[in-house]
This record gives sequence, structure tokens and C-alpha cells, in this order.
Amino acid sequence: MIKREMYMKRIRPFIGNDLIKVMTGIRRAGKSVMLELIQEELIASGIDGDNFICINFEDLRNVHLLNAMALHEEILKRAEQLKGKVYLFFDEIQEVEDWEKCINSFRVSLDCDIYITGSNAKLLSGELVTYLGGRYVEFVIYPFSFLEFLELYHTVNFTASVQECFQKYLLVGGMPYLSNIRYEEEPSKQYLSDLFNSVQLKDIVKRNKVRDVDLLERLIAYVMANVGTTFSASSLVKFLKNEHRTTSTDTVLNYIKYCCDSYLFYQVKREDLQGKQILTTNEKYYIADHGIREAVFGGNMRDINLVLENIVYMELVRRGYSVTVGKTGTKEIDFVCDKRGEKVYVQVAYLLADESTVNREFGVYDTIRDNFPKYVVTMDEIDMSRNGIKHRNIRDFLTTDEWI
Repeated sequence: MIKREMYMKRIRPFIGNDLIKVMTGIRRAGKSVMLELIQEELIASGIDGDNFICINFEDLRNVHLLNAMALHEEILKRAEQLKGKVYLFFDEIQEVEDWEKCINSFRVSLDCDIYITGSNAKLLSGELVTYLGGRYVEFVIYPFSFLEFLELYHTVNFTASVQECFQKYLLVGGMPYLSNIRYEEEPSKQYLSDLFNSVQLKDIVKRNKVRDVDLLERLIAYVMANVGTTFSASSLVKFLKNEHRTTSTDTVLNYIKYCCDSYLFYQVKREDLQGKQILTTNEKYYIADHGIREAVFGGNMRDINLVLENIVYMELVRRGYSVTVGKTGTKEIDFVCDKRGEKVYVQVAYLLADESTVNREFGVYDTIRDNFPKYVVTMDEIDMSRNGIKHRNIRDFLTTDEWI
């Protein structure tokens, strides 16, 4: 089991206090494992594991606990038999009706430390804010980074070079379970396809009561095909019209939002760097795991420039940056990244094939006058850094701490 120290560093300061720890992210990204890692850490610190109450609400044996009152009664009954602080671990809590009322009651009535996971961004909206406002802290759990993938892939193929590992990562992505099937091509595709179907059915269609599943599938296919490409809801409506499907921009926006709420896609807004404002049209979207794209849509190697951009974007948010697309005049910087006022600029390309490509990729920074780090990230092996702009091979960029 990979220790996922990047997340544990963030969670550790909150262990043992009365804030509710909420772990969110796409289905099967490793949220359940994070609960296990926290339990291991608690036991190592001297906490008695008998004081843990752990419930996975996707387990049919717990179907009788899928409403707030039933869960409340069950936990109080179990807690009465324990001495000292109780540690509550609830996996996929969104399956429980009115769960937020129940969790808030535990916080008030029990000496407890609460950890919950969920696969929907709505987990932290609406009613939850009303009941738990200011009393929880969220951690988004993402699929494996390339560095985590390296560690695990070497347990399966310990002679693989870093280049070979990256070629594999380009195709299968970072979903944790793949190591159990040794990253074999066909089983990996089957697993990722089934995972995608599960996200689509359980976290998008059922949760949002989507009626037009065919329209949803067409939208998802379009976004997958165009990761990292700016487009608007109206352009999507026109695309669907050409496919003999009539719909409205509101429906398109709602369906895409459902996909983002399930953590399948991430929306990235555009920022006018000269006017210092967020632009309201033509966002970009990235997929949580590019391996799902290959399994469902295909073409990761054909669209390698888009996939590299997707990989870099996910690494940036994984490391805690808020990210926008930077517009400066007629040029566009792929990623403007901010973490507590510290900025990093990142431009991604496949290869710097000729001087015109070099000028284009480095030239996006011509009007940026600040002294924050600026990168051009490609698959090239030769360092072409110039004018204070750093050029990095993507493998090195993904595995270094220099820009954290």
C-alpha cells in the first residue's frame, strides 16, 4: 500500500480534533485507502483500534443504515460500549439520506473524531453548509500522480526505465486498482471502462435523475475528445445539432456540471492577465484520469499534446494550486497557478520541433513582467531554457519538488 504522504501531510494536523475530515474525489481514486492510512497512524500513536467504528455504505450489509435516524441509533448504541474517544469512519456517506444531520449530531453529542468520504462535490454544499458551516475541512483525493505510479509500477515491473513507466502511464493513467491486475492492457481497459460506466450511472445519471442518457453520453464523449480545448456551451449545442440532437445551453451546462460534481471532469476558467479578471466564456475541461479517456474514447497517443496537458493540469491541482488559463493579448498561457499568492506559469507542448515552435511556446511569456517561475514543459530530452524561462522534460517536471 502506497502511503500517499502528500495527503497525509495535509490531514495530519487535523487528526484528533473536532473538525470533520471530509475526503472527496472520483470513485475508486483511493479514498477508502486514505481512511485505512489514518487508522494505521492513529494505532501507531497509541489509539486503541477497538474504538474505531467503520462503515462502508456501498456494502449491502449496511443497507439498513441508509437513513439518518437508523445510522444515528446504531452509532450511539455501539459508542455506549466503548471507553474514551470514538473514531468514526464513514465511506461513501452520500448514500445515507440526510446524513449531514446525523454527522452534526455525533459531533455535538459524542466525544468523537469523524472522517467521511464521498464521490460527489455536492457533499459540501447546501444543507451541509447549514449544519456544519465552518466545522469541517475537505481534502480532494486524486488518482495516482506519476511519482506514485512509478513507485507502484516498479513493484510489477522492477526493471522498467522511467521512460518506459511514463509510456505506460500515458495509456493506463493512475487509478490505484490497476496494480492488482499488473497493469495488463486488456484487463486494465476493462476495469477502467467499467469504472467509467459506474461513475456515469451511479454518480451522474442516478444522483441527478438524468432522463436523456443518450445526450449525456454524447456530451461526455465530446468533452473527452476535446480535453484542454476551449469551447463554450453554445458551440456544444451547435455540435449536437449537427448530430441531429436539439438541446439548450442550460441543459448542456447542467449536464457538464453533473460530470464535474462527480469529479469526472474539472473546469478551468480563463483569466485576462492584463485586465485582472476572470472571463465567463470558453472554459477548458480536463478529465480526472487520462487512463479512463484511453479506455473509453481511445487516442491518447494520437492526441498526446492534449493528454500531456491533462497530466500536467492534474499534477498542479494535486499539489494544491488553484489554476486558470491565462489570456494575455492574443496569446494564451496554458496554466496560471496560484498557491497563497505564490505563482507558477506553465506552458505545455509535445515537442519543440523547430524554431517557430520554440518561439511560440516561449513567446507566450513576452508580456509577463513579474518574477514568478515560468516553465515550458515538453517531451524533449534537451534543455532549451532561455531568457529566464525554464524548459523541463515532462517526466522531470512531474517528479521534482523545485516548483512546489
